[in-house]
Amino acid sequence: MIALAACQPSGGLGPGYQGLPPPPGTPEITEAVDGLIVGHRLMAAGEYELALKAYYRAAADQGMTADVLSAVGSANLRLGRLGQAETQLRRALDQDDRFVPAWNNLGVVLMEKGEVGEARRVFETAFALDSGHSDDIRQNLLLAIAKTGDTAYAEPNKNDFELVRRGSDRYLLLATP
Repeated sequence: MIALAACQPSGGLGPGYQGLPPPPGTPEITEAVDGLIVGHRLMAAGEYELALKAYYRAAADQGMTADVLSAVGSANLRLGRLGQAETQLRRALDQDDRFVPAWNNLGVVLMEKGEVGEARRVFETAFALDSGHSDDIRQNLLLAIAKTGDTAYAEPNKNDFELVRRGSDRYLLLATP
């Protein structure tokens, strides 16, 4: 009969092994990696649930800062938890109303929920705070504008027209090449 040993859920070897030195050749970890950095890397890899856990670890270390709340909201957005994402992104903006990623991600949440008018306003705020530097925010804003049916930001009409007078009170509009 073969006996298999499993690690404890905490990842340790059990209570009897606490305080023992690590095996020879094992690098000693003296400083933990920032949970936000770990979470961002996991988000980029598509591991949203693990990223959320990393963001919560960051919250335990740093507190619920605007950056942490925005990251948690973004992970919940990717997991399809729109209500939770919206709440956390709004809390992030309550702490720092100039935090562009939170504005942009809140706009995405609102678009997903079908609240296009408010999403447009949110994207306009993100675009203004970002000074128009982010192509992603610009594309999000243009999409929201298109969905609201407002063509105020549409490309200018490049047709040239000429108004020709026909008699004393008649005019004819002609297109010029």
